[in-house]
Amino acid sequence: MRELDHQKTIDLLNAIMEFELAGVVRYTHYSLMVTGPNRIPIVAFFKAQASESLLHAQQVGEILTGLDGHPTLRIAPMEETFKHTVKDILQESLSHERKALDMYKSLLETVADASIYLEEFTRGMIGQEEMHNLELKKMLRDFS
Repeated sequence: MRELDHQKTIDLLNAIMEFELAGVVRYTHYSLMVTGPNRIPIVAFFKAQASESLLHAQQVGEILTGLDGHPTLRIAPMEETFKHTVKDILQESLSHERKALDMYKSLLETVADASIYLEEFTRGMIGQEEMHNLELKKMLRDFS
């Protein structure tokens, strides 16, 4: 086992926490903007995504404080595109989930062979983000 780079890990966890908290805002916004005949299941999907983003932020924050880090009060920057068709919202969601996946992969590179707990936690999060990517790609399939 190699030694954990505490500062780099804390910095990455804070960046992830900011991004997950932005996801809460993003998915809540999307849930409010959906219109059309499929609105109800899509709204439920986005509300679930918002809840999951909050849970992820809380889990990451618990790890941060466990490493003697200080959880951020910021959220990652978000751009309002003013595009609210279901297709646009799903494409923006896919872009968001891809970025989340990349952030967790960076965390995995940092904690690999240094902390079994952090490595396993991060692998689980990567698995969840990969599933979100697959789900969004399936949802977008009929639009192509």
